[in-house]
Amino acid sequence: MKKNELTDKHYAKGSKGFYAALGISAVMIGAACFFAHRQGDRITEVKPSADKTIVQEAAVDRRVTNIPKATAPAYKVTTAVATIPVFTDAPTVTIPAAEISVDAPPPAEPVQAEAEETVAQGMTDLRLPVSDISNIIAPFSGSELVKNETTGSWQTHNGVDIAAEVGTEVYAIAGGEVTAVKNDALWGVTLLLDHKNGYTTKYCGLNADLAVQEGDKLNSGDVIGTVGGSADIESSLAPHIHIEMTHNGKYIDPLSLLNS
Repeated sequence: MKKNELTDKHYAKGSKGFYAALGISAVMIGAACFFAHRQGDRITEVKPSADKTIVQEAAVDRRVTNIPKATAPAYKVTTAVATIPVFTDAPTVTIPAAEISVDAPPPAEPVQAEAEETVAQGMTDLRLPVSDISNIIAPFSGSELVKNETTGSWQTHNGVDIAAEVGTEVYAIAGGEVTAVKNDALWGVTLLLDHKNGYTTKYCGLNADLAVQEGDKLNSGDVIGTVGGSADIESSLAPHIHIEMTHNGKYIDPLSLLNS
């Protein structure tokens, strides 16, 4: 059989062209890959210039800013614990009996009664305000509050109440001058006798018919008047005479003088 030369030549020429095209394609693909690789290297690689320096910035903790770091080293402070010895048994100290002495306290200074002082100051020749002072209805209370049986209030009782029948004579307990006579809304007819030595005596609950008047000078035992029933502030009590005494303006217990 006779081969077709044109076909064969064409076939051979086509085969060579195919392989040539395939080779060129491979070369182009390789060149493209190489070119792409080189371009990537040029992008990532940065060549520093001669007059510029690239400084990498240190990472900053954004949670703490503008606070300088401590330059001094930190020290841990520990507290020393002091150990105190504990003694279970206290030492026994024996003192010889000869070295023990108990001195008796010095004797107290004798206290002079108010009545003794008044005698030295001229309160002599004293006389009882009424003939009998044994029945005391209400004593002198000093600074202690006592209940007033008439008003129900708690107050100091600045005098002494001596039971006496209405009309009983009342006497000056010592000499002096009558400096006041008045009818008080609470204490009834009252009389003030100034003894001119720092002492005064006030009589309350007298009868309005007095034997003396303001300005009179009395001696011890002179009759002042009689017991009345005019002290409204103590009207719930039995008939009595209310006597108050002061020494240099301070209330004192009249019985401290009268019982002397």
